[in-house]
Amino acid sequence: MASPLLTRVDRVDRSETPRLGWLDALRGVAAVAVAVHHATFVYTPHAREALLKWFNPGLWGVMVFFLVSGYIIPASLERHGRAERFWVSRLFRIYPLWCAGAVMLSALAMTGVGRLRGELSHFDPVTAVLAHVTMMQDLLTVPNAVNVLWTLSYEMAFYLLVAGLFAVRWHERSAPVAVTLTLGGLALGVAGAGTFLTGALGAPAVVAVTTLGMAIAIGAAYVSRPLIRRAGMVAGGVLALILVVLNGRLSPWFGLSILAVMFTGTVLYRAEHRGLRRRAALLTCAGVLVVTTGHGWWHPEEVEGGPVAWTVTLALTALAFGVGMATRHRNAPTWLIRLGMMSFSVYLLHPLLLKVSDAAVGRWRDHDNPVPLVVFLMVLLPVCWATYRWIERPMQRKGRDLARRTASVRT
Repeated sequence: MASPLLTRVDRVDRSETPRLGWLDALRGVAAVAVAVHHATFVYTPHAREALLKWFNPGLWGVMVFFLVSGYIIPASLERHGRAERFWVSRLFRIYPLWCAGAVMLSALAMTGVGRLRGELSHFDPVTAVLAHVTMMQDLLTVPNAVNVLWTLSYEMAFYLLVAGLFAVRWHERSAPVAVTLTLGGLALGVAGAGTFLTGALGAPAVVAVTTLGMAIAIGAAYVSRPLIRRAGMVAGGVLALILVVLNGRLSPWFGLSILAVMFTGTVLYRAEHRGLRRRAALLTCAGVLVVTTGHGWWHPEEVEGGPVAWTVTLALTALAFGVGMATRHRNAPTWLIRLGMMSFSVYLLHPLLLKVSDAAVGRWRDHDNPVPLVVFLMVLLPVCWATYRWIERPMQRKGRDLARRTASVRT
C-alpha cells in the first residue's frame, strides 16, 4: 500500500527528528504485516482463514500505509515549496524499484517460474504497459500485474489531488476535503452506485486519455505561466477523482474512503503543526472512522473477512497510528527504523518471492506449516535491504539532486 509507504530516510541517524523514526517504524511493521498476510495463503491457509474472521492483517497494513502517506506527502510538498520538486522527488522514489520489480517479474515469467495474471491477456500490450507505467491500472480496469500494485493507483491519485489543491492554495483545507470525500462515499454507497459505476469508462481509450492527462498535470508544474500551471495541476486532481468514482476496480465508496483516510492523515499533520484545531481534527477523524466502518456492514460482500473483521481492523489501524502519534517524540529502535527504510521493497517484492517459493516448494493445502513462512521472511528481509541499499537509496539521492538543480534553474 501507498503508498505510506513512500517516504524516505537515507540512513539511521539519531540526530534526525523523532517523527521520522516512529513513522518509519510504523511503515516497516505495516509492510511485514502485508507480506505475512499474503504468505499465510501459501503456508498456513487454515490459520489464515480462522484469523480473517476477526482481523485482516493485510488491510491493516495497507490502511496504515495510507494514513502515513496522508501525513507525510503534503508535508513533503510544502517542504519542497514547488510542485516540480515534489514530482521529481516522488518519481525517483517510486519508479526505480518499480522498474526493477517489473524486470524481475518479466524474468520469472520468461523462465516459467511465475506467470503474469491471465486477465492481462485480454488487453493489448500497449494498453497494459501504459496503464502500469501511469501506476493507475487499478483505476483503468486493467488487472494488476502484481496484486499489491493496486495501492499505488490510490497513492498516485492522492498525489494528483494534493498537487491540484496546492496549485489553488487549498492544500491546508484538509478537514473539509476529508469530510467531503467521506460524505461522497456515503452517498454513493447508500445509493448502491458500485453496481453501475465500477469500470464505467472501460479501456483502452481511457488509458490513453489518462496517460495524456497525467503528462499534462505533471508537466504543468514546470510551466512558468501561473494560469496554465494551475489549470493543468487542477485538471490532474479532477482526473483522479473521476477515475476513483467511475472507473476503479473497487466500488466508489471504497475508493473515496481510501482517499478520505489519506486526508485524515493530513488532518492530523495539520493539527500537530497548529494549522487546525485539535477538536476539529478529532471530530473529522472520528467521522471518517465511523462512516468507513459503517460501509463494511452496509456492504459486507465487498470486505474480505466480513464486517466484524473490517471493524476490528479499522479500529486497530486507528489505535496503531494513535500510539505512533503519542510516542512521536521518542526514538524508535534502530532495527525498526531500518525495517521502515526498506518497507517499500518489502511491500513490492514479497509477491515475487512468493512466486519463486510456489515454483520451488509448492503450497500447503491440507495442513499448516509455519516453518516455510519463517524461512520466507528470513530470505525476504535481506533481499529487500539489498534493493533498498543499491536501488532505492542511490536513486532517491539522484532525485533530490535533480530537484535542487530544477529549483536553482527556476530561481
